[in-house]
Amino acid sequence: MAISVSLPHLSHSLFLALLSFICTQLPSPSVVAAVHLQAENIVDFEQIGGRDEAQEVLAAAKDPEMSSWLTDLRRRIHQHPELAFKEFETSALIRSELDKIGVSYRWPVAETGVVATIGSGKPPFVALRADMDALPIQEMNEWEYKSKINGKMHACGHDAHVTMLLGAAKLLFHRRHKLQGTVLLLFQPAEEGYAGARHMIEEEALGEAEAIFAMHVSPDQPVGYVAAKSGALLAGTGTFEAVIEGIGGHAGFPHYTAEPILAASFIVISLQQIVARETDPNDSQVVSVTTLQGGGSFNVIPDKVILRGTFRTFSPSIHKLKERLEEIIVKQAAVHKCTARVDFGEEKNTYPPTIIDEGAYNHAREVATDVLGEDHVLLAKPVMAGEDFAFYLERIPGAFLAIGVGNKGKGFNHSVHSPNFQLDEDALPLGATLHTIIAERFLKKKQYKSLAADV
Repeated sequence: MAISVSLPHLSHSLFLALLSFICTQLPSPSVVAAVHLQAENIVDFEQIGGRDEAQEVLAAAKDPEMSSWLTDLRRRIHQHPELAFKEFETSALIRSELDKIGVSYRWPVAETGVVATIGSGKPPFVALRADMDALPIQEMNEWEYKSKINGKMHACGHDAHVTMLLGAAKLLFHRRHKLQGTVLLLFQPAEEGYAGARHMIEEEALGEAEAIFAMHVSPDQPVGYVAAKSGALLAGTGTFEAVIEGIGGHAGFPHYTAEPILAASFIVISLQQIVARETDPNDSQVVSVTTLQGGGSFNVIPDKVILRGTFRTFSPSIHKLKERLEEIIVKQAAVHKCTARVDFGEEKNTYPPTIIDEGAYNHAREVATDVLGEDHVLLAKPVMAGEDFAFYLERIPGAFLAIGVGNKGKGFNHSVHSPNFQLDEDALPLGATLHTIIAERFLKKKQYKSLAADV
């Protein structure tokens, strides 16, 4: 017997009254009992799924002992930054903390990655992700916990991302009796240009997850604020290297040469026409040549020039942009009697645009509102930075929150990827809380919808 009811619009008392009536129409006592049990589960979700629950978790995250643990954890990671696929010490620290909490995990995944599991081990499944690699940047901040590794720094806040997700692991483990399904915690290597997310997917890190959520620190917002949006949030990105070869010779006899510097100059200008004259003005794209190397003497025309750069777009058709870029480089070189070859690196390192699912965005925004207050949840602006989180979003729905870590009073307002980047550690409990409630409530909603369909 199938009965469809629009449950969310019923009050607690009316819902129970309606179910009592339904039960009188059902022939089997066991079925009646099952419906009553489902009703209690649904009512329980209605009672604890709002702001009060969020504030309860936030209070636990801000507990002095928990907060101190989070701060210490972030500083330990910050002092020992590791680059893509070399996050051995960071991975070991993550596993050690998971062991202390009592959380099971799978390792290695994508060389250094860790996938932890909390909950029933049964559907529904939801995933939370934190990247853990650092950047080849020399830290310029002078403070007690600065990077101890010359030329390496957590200048993009991945130390905070790992800390927040470990904080969520501790909160979720203590609340595991409330989880109506399973949470996957993805500690991912190699976000910075090496598509670690794609490697994680290839090694089945997503499992049966129906959605995935992540956060990224944002110095543009103060602590206590988050920003998010649905649709295109971050650009699809790629890099290129072009080698233009001609015929070198004496600068006084250019008619005996095929000049690659001249060809390269025309190529740089022509590449700008892709955006200026070939792109719909409503479709944001960027093509930037960032290095030009060739020659070594004022009176010698070289036989080779090397160009390097990046291309970015919010359009899913990033591969068309790549094809056009190569065509222009090769043909412009030919116009000047030179040859060119273009290398885009590994195909997997061309990132697709980060497109946020509307349903996942609405869910994350609802949680953030309950945790931080409606006035502290901002609408994000699309930016031309890239993120390999986009690879996950090609597989399953998800959302990406920018969590505020700025504090102008402390001088923490430098952009990410700056040697002076620093973040306010008061954001760590907030991030742990958001992860926790996003996952826990997602599972409850999935069970709620399943129970409603059954009734």
